[in-house]
Amino acid sequence: MTRPDKLYAKLLANPRGAISFRDFEKLLTAFGFENARTVGSHRQYVHPKLSRPFPVQPSGKDAKRYQVREFLELVEEHGLYVEP
Repeated sequence: MTRPDKLYAKLLANPRGAISFRDFEKLLTAFGFENARTVGSHRQYVHPKLSRPFPVQPSGKDAKRYQVREFLELVEEHGLYVEP
């Protein structure tokens, strides 16, 4: 199990690197996202600072790279941070 801040630093250093879907979900939760809906493998996360849900689904055991990239853009754009 990796700490969210270390996992986030790893993603910033290599945004194209693979991350497990389980770790990606932990990272979403650490940044204040909540799972609002699950249908099959598709999950929709919501955050109080965002006006629309953020949909994610696994690609095998890993997170989809474009969704990781979108997450990093949301963090930067909206000033999100790891919640204590």
